[in-house]
Amino acid sequence: MASIDFSAEIKELRSTFASIEEVSDVEELKSAIAELSEAAGAPDLWDDPEAAQKVTSALSHKQSELERLKTIEERIDDLEAMVELAEEEDEADLLDDAASELADIQAKLAELEVVTLLSGEYDAREAVVTIRSGAGGVDAADFAEMLQRMYLRWAENHGYPTTVMDTSYAEEAGLKSTTFEVKAPYAFGRLSVEAGTHRLVRISPFDNQGRRQTSFAAVEVIPLIEQTDSIEIPESDLKVDVFRSSGPGGQSVNTTDSAVRMTHLPTGIVVSMQNEKSQIQNRAAALRVLQSRLLLLKKEQEDAKKKELAGDVKASWGDQMRSYVLNPYQMVKDLRTNYEEGNPQSVLDGNLDAFIDAGIRWRASSRNTED
Repeated sequence: MASIDFSAEIKELRSTFASIEEVSDVEELKSAIAELSEAAGAPDLWDDPEAAQKVTSALSHKQSELERLKTIEERIDDLEAMVELAEEEDEADLLDDAASELADIQAKLAELEVVTLLSGEYDAREAVVTIRSGAGGVDAADFAEMLQRMYLRWAENHGYPTTVMDTSYAEEAGLKSTTFEVKAPYAFGRLSVEAGTHRLVRISPFDNQGRRQTSFAAVEVIPLIEQTDSIEIPESDLKVDVFRSSGPGGQSVNTTDSAVRMTHLPTGIVVSMQNEKSQIQNRAAALRVLQSRLLLLKKEQEDAKKKELAGDVKASWGDQMRSYVLNPYQMVKDLRTNYEEGNPQSVLDGNLDAFIDAGIRWRASSRNTED
């Protein structure tokens, strides 16, 4: 094993940690935890279950954030003590353990650094993700379903609750489109770098001649609105259609006209919801997503940057941001960051963190260049 200058490495760890601690604003974090703890202890908290869920979720997130910082600081202290003991006792095995711990702490600090880059106006929000099949026929519809599974698995791996809000099935296989929520703090900040056109190259399972097929799917990510956002939509601006939910297998939601399609007449934005059995619930969910999209549109207009957050996604050649190649070789490559991995199945199983982190760093670097 190559000799490691532990003194220099530990000094670098402390410097990096100090920067992260400063950006994280530990005192503000402690203050927020105190306020949320007080709110969580209110006797009437669960009179409003939705509000209570937000309070307890925010408290858990803040506590976890503070605990991560404390744990990293303690591990750096313990590493320094381990190195001192190993050098005093001339213990080579202990130095090997110290080298392993050093590498792990460096990796954890790199993860925390990425979180500090999530400083956009809506980065702390929960996310609404919409996936639409693009060019490529039935393979594109199948790819859209593969991407839905990938993101839902990613959320599951992190313990983030998800709700599929709307699904439009393709005739032969796969999905025309799907919309789902990821209910976790900073879900939008993380997943917003996934917005764009995704490209799949593989031997088509739907081609009886076994030819290679290229297909596309578009991913849109928007922040979930909060009541304080005050996006008011006059009833006169809305066209609401109700219809029978669609889906495989004669589900109970298919027996009534409970699905809702909501059109915002001034912008032409259309939102469909069919997850709930009640038309009233689907209407409320559709209105919430419509408000989120209008909030994003307002942000884009104020910034004069077309599709800054969700992107103008065409789902076709010349517009892709990531390629998933299953044949003639195995690779997933992000065309913005140039980050790549040689195990597509692992990525499609939800192991996306490295791509997301690279995307967040790329976005932050791009913003700094623009500034």
